[in-house]
Amino acid sequence: MIGMEYERRRIVSARELVSMSANADSARLEEFAAEKLDSRLDTAPALQECCIASICQHLLCDVKRIRVCDGPDGDGLGWRSSLDGGEMYIPGELGDRLLEKLGDAGTICDRILALFDARVTNLRHVRLRNACRLTTKGLRTLRDHKISELEATGLTVTVNDLIGCQGEWTLQNLHSLNVSHSTFVNSSKFCVVVSLHRLRNLQSLNVSYTEFNKHGLEIVAEDLPLLENLDVSCTKVNDISPLRKCRLRLRSLTMYNLQNCNYNTVISVVLELAELRHLDLSVDLDRIPLRMLEPLRFHVAGLLQHANWRHLVSLDVSGKEDVTSDNMNVFLDHHPMLRFLGLVQTNVCEDESFWNRWQESFRGSLLVTGNGNEAQIVEALKRYPNRPLYIQKSLYHLFRLTQAYAEPRVDIIKLILPGMQAHPKQLSIQMAATACLYNLSKGEMGQKIHPKWLRQIVELTMVAMENFPTHLQLQKNTLLTLCSDRILQEVSFDKYKCARLVMDCLCAFDDSSMNRMCVAICSVLAAKISTQETSQLGAKPVYMKKLLSIVKAKVEEGVVDITMKFTLSALWNLTDESPETCNVFLDEEGLYLFLDVLERFPEDSAVETKVLGLVNNIAEVKQLRASLMIEIGRASCRERV
Repeated sequence: MIGMEYERRRIVSARELVSMSANADSARLEEFAAEKLDSRLDTAPALQECCIASICQHLLCDVKRIRVCDGPDGDGLGWRSSLDGGEMYIPGELGDRLLEKLGDAGTICDRILALFDARVTNLRHVRLRNACRLTTKGLRTLRDHKISELEATGLTVTVNDLIGCQGEWTLQNLHSLNVSHSTFVNSSKFCVVVSLHRLRNLQSLNVSYTEFNKHGLEIVAEDLPLLENLDVSCTKVNDISPLRKCRLRLRSLTMYNLQNCNYNTVISVVLELAELRHLDLSVDLDRIPLRMLEPLRFHVAGLLQHANWRHLVSLDVSGKEDVTSDNMNVFLDHHPMLRFLGLVQTNVCEDESFWNRWQESFRGSLLVTGNGNEAQIVEALKRYPNRPLYIQKSLYHLFRLTQAYAEPRVDIIKLILPGMQAHPKQLSIQMAATACLYNLSKGEMGQKIHPKWLRQIVELTMVAMENFPTHLQLQKNTLLTLCSDRILQEVSFDKYKCARLVMDCLCAFDDSSMNRMCVAICSVLAAKISTQETSQLGAKPVYMKKLLSIVKAKVEEGVVDITMKFTLSALWNLTDESPETCNVFLDEEGLYLFLDVLERFPEDSAVETKVLGLVNNIAEVKQLRASLMIEIGRASCRERV
């Protein structure tokens, strides 16, 4: 019977993945066709990545047709799909990847999670990022899975609820839990952490950016006998003395921005953690700007002097002002196994022993984060995608370096994008990132970058435009990046959205250089979007008024420059097969203006072609032909008067 049931369930094979991916939307297929192999370019996306992305799209479409019902026990959600061929079974590793991809896209919700019940796949390593839309009803889907690693960040339900939704096997065998940016506070406003004691085999725990406190620390130190890795960054822990109970087994301790801690005991406790391999004591230097709050700063000079962690391979003291070259070199001499050193926002990172390979004291086996050279900046971008201040500082120093680059640096582009994506509302990060991306993709360098990376640049650039519509310099940065023939002609992205954002920018600012870039971009994109999208864009009176005002200003100046030509091209393309746009053009007295253009520049064939092309677009609209003749007649009367 088991064998017969197994035969009825379809295993998703590589062949089926390719077949499913072949049904992806046309935009993705167009891009795939454009991404030709070229030795100068980065490699095309892996086939597995394309398949997973395609399956995710199909799941998002199919979930709308799924009939959601109560689970077998009346608890949680079940589902029935309209897919042909009966039930589909997804291998566990693929299920883990799909769930992670959906989480990264911010689409995880109860209905989506219900697709991954135990009848469909066997989840082992569950990563639910951006899980703010999940409720306990959806999380109960995980109850029948045997999960060994669980990441659920950004939850609005409590961590206690999350643990309560797990099955007995998971509770007994879970060895890694990450609930960063989630909450321990229940509806009664109490911080409840007691449920953590049920995870007896837990080895790694990340409770950063939560309300986790000293009481919670006491629980995990006492009740989790196998705990080796702990991250309490940005929590409410004010005393780490409970860690003495696990001093002989704790291997990794991260305390980034632990501002409320009682530092009278920190040094003595940390020095007792004899098995440490990784220690992070970093802080945002700008968080305590006032010298009157100096007692709240955690000084590490004494720690560096007395420490003797024989197994330590990683130390982060970024933001610690009392770190000097002398005390750091003494520390390094006593810790020869150290392979990573965090020195962001310190002056020590500029010491030649940390960046100058020709220096006799250069420590070549040590990875360092800081701003001493490119290698330090790159390492900082790799390690701190979730630390806004460190990203901002790193991008600031990187910008100065990118101004001198002559060859494409896709490796650096790959590091800028995650930080930019993780902090879309941080103006300082978006400013620095857009400036760096322009330097890295402009001119000839852009010709040598694979369309895959150019598309990601454009997508995040548009997010920045949308989030900061009134910031002139940021908008100028984005326009500089978008104003590229390679990007506009060869890269697949949402061209209508881009054109709309650019037109909004054109209307928001009165800057000649921005006007030139805006109309140049729109003149190209208007010819690449659908007729319906052209009508939606061109039929907005505010857009039409702005474009006609630019033409009018050039007529009054008696100048036909590149801005004038691009504006005429944009109007020509926007009115093509768009009766709505043509009608708005007439309503805004565009025809009178275009007759003035013909009179003002009678010898310019390029101008004449664009003007008459637009008039022809109007003439193609049957219901507007009579209006066109009347308008021309009125114009003739006006000339005689």
